[in-house]
Amino acid sequence: MTADDPTTPLDTYTLDELRRRTSVKWRAYAPDVLPLWVAEMDVSIAPAVSDAVGRALQTGDTGYDFGPVYAEAFAAFAHDRWGWDLDVARTRTLADVMVGLTEVIKVLTGPGDAVVVSPPVYPPFYTFPRAEGRRIVEAPLGADDRLDLAALDAAFAEATGRAAFGTGPGSGQRAVYLLCNPHNPTGVAHTPAELEALLALAAEHGVRVVADEIHAPITRPVGASGPTYTPLLSVPGSDDAVAVLSASKAWNLAGLKAAIAVGGPAAADDLRRIPEVANHAVSHLAVIAHSAALTDGVDWLDSVLAGIDRNKRLFGDLLGEHLPELGYTPTEATYFAWLDARTLPGQAGTDPSRFFLDHARVAVNPGPSFATGGAGHVRVNLATSPAVLTEAVERMGRAVRAL
Repeated sequence: MTADDPTTPLDTYTLDELRRRTSVKWRAYAPDVLPLWVAEMDVSIAPAVSDAVGRALQTGDTGYDFGPVYAEAFAAFAHDRWGWDLDVARTRTLADVMVGLTEVIKVLTGPGDAVVVSPPVYPPFYTFPRAEGRRIVEAPLGADDRLDLAALDAAFAEATGRAAFGTGPGSGQRAVYLLCNPHNPTGVAHTPAELEALLALAAEHGVRVVADEIHAPITRPVGASGPTYTPLLSVPGSDDAVAVLSASKAWNLAGLKAAIAVGGPAAADDLRRIPEVANHAVSHLAVIAHSAALTDGVDWLDSVLAGIDRNKRLFGDLLGEHLPELGYTPTEATYFAWLDARTLPGQAGTDPSRFFLDHARVAVNPGPSFATGGAGHVRVNLATSPAVLTEAVERMGRAVRAL
C-alpha cells in the first residue's frame, strides 16, 4: 500500500491465516474454495472491542445484561455520525436484528396478517415472518433497484384487504412493511424523499413500517461526498415506525449478538409490549463489545470503510479486465456487489453462483435466494483483502473463458 492507499483492517490476514477461522464463512465450503458469500468481514478486530472484552473477562464481568448502555452508545454514535437524536427512552435491547424484527412484527400483527417486503431482499425477511404464521406480500424493487411506489401501493392494498374491499385504510387486517435500509443485496441507500414518500403511503393504507438498519454504519458519514444512510426515524411521518440496529455488521461482531429496537413517539407502547423473555437472550459480553465499538471504534470503522471503497474500485477494474460480460455498478452502501450475470455466455437460465462454485471454486450468494428479481444475479462480499478479491475474479474469468 502507498501513503495515498493506506493499509486497512481488511489487509491484516493472509489467506492461510483466514482459513484457520472456524466461522461459517470459512467452514461451509471445501478448503480450495474462496468464500465471498456470507456477511462476515475478513478484518482484524477493532482494538477498542478486544480491550473491552478482555477487561470484562479479566474482571469476571460476564453476568446478565442490564440497563441502557448499548442504547446510550448508539445514541451518541448516531448523533455524531448522522445528526440523528435517538431517544434512549424509546429503545429495547434485544438479542439480534432478526430476532428484534420478529418480536416487533409479533406485536404489530397476528397470525395470518401480512408482512410486505421488497425483493430482491435478505432471505430471512421471508423465513422469519412465515415461521410466525405471517403471510408475505411482495412489492418488488423497480428496474433501478429502488423502492417502487406503485408496487408498494398495490402491495399495501393487498396486505390490508383494501384491494378486495376498497374501504377506508383497509378491511381491519393489520400489516407491516419490512424495510431494508440500506437495502441488502442491492446496496441502495434510500434517500430522505424516498423514505418520506414510503411513510406517507404506508399511513394512507394503515401499514406500519419496521426497518432493518443493520448496515447503517457501513455508509459515509453525513457531510461526506456521495449517498449516505438516512435513519428512518429521522424522516417526517415516522412517529409510529420502528427501526432495529446493531453494530454487528460494521464491526464484524456477528458472533457477539446484540441489537436495539428504536421506536418513534407513537411506537413506544409497542416496544413495551415486547415480552420480557425477548431480553433474556441478550449477551452482556456482546453489549460490552458493541458499546465499545460505537464509542471508541469509530476510527477503526472509518479505516474499514476506506478499504471497502478501495475494494469496490478494485473490483470494477478486475471485472473490466477479466469479466466484462458482467453488469456491475458500485453500491451506495454495504460491502456487497450485486452482479447481473445473465449475459454470461452459455449460462442463460442457469444459476451463475453454481457455475462459479463448480468451475472457479469461488462461493458467492445465488440471486434466487433473494427472491423475485434475483434470478441470474449473484451477491459478492467485497469485505476481504485485495489479494483474495483479485484471485477470486481471476478464477471466475478463467472459468468463463474456458466455456
